[in-house]
Amino acid sequence: MERKTPKLVLASASEVRATILGGAGINFDICPSQVDEGLLKGTLTSGPDLALALAAEKARAVAAKYPDHLVLGADQILSCDGKLFDKPHDMDEARGNLLFLRGKTHQLINGMVLALNDELIWQNTTTASLTMRKFSDAFLDMYLSRAGSSILSSVGCYRLEAEGSQLFEKIVGDYFTILGLPLIPLLGALREHGVAVV
Repeated sequence: MERKTPKLVLASASEVRATILGGAGINFDICPSQVDEGLLKGTLTSGPDLALALAAEKARAVAAKYPDHLVLGADQILSCDGKLFDKPHDMDEARGNLLFLRGKTHQLINGMVLALNDELIWQNTTTASLTMRKFSDAFLDMYLSRAGSSILSSVGCYRLEAEGSQLFEKIVGDYFTILGLPLIPLLGALREHGVAVV
């Protein structure tokens, strides 16, 4: 009996992740998870552990609704000077976060998990290091005005693919990792399960 190839479901509401997957030629459905991230964030302090745990919870929650589908859970954590950051609630918080990150190096830690039914069949963590330049307060005000509320969907308060690139003086890591979906290791895993185009 021929093995049926599972269809992919993205357990995320992220437009960026959906765009990356679609741009790679992957067919998938979208079902954002309703996981309470605050519960896990209160118990785990390690960035990689937390990113993986959140990704796993998202994947499990959606896999329960999609039997025999391959479900991708993903999460990104920002860590700087031992502090973990969440997405800002408003522009004032975004400004405060960027002032904290200014002139420092922070890490973007991504966790990805593939779930099939009640089993986690693959996981991956990838980290990028980004150093912000010592921009002026005037530049920050201009940046926030031009970027607008779109940055509230980013844990780092920037979109590297847009004007957020002007905040940085050095970046070490994969571009897709910074955007929130390390594509190359993911494509390898999807090919193993017959999802990606070979």
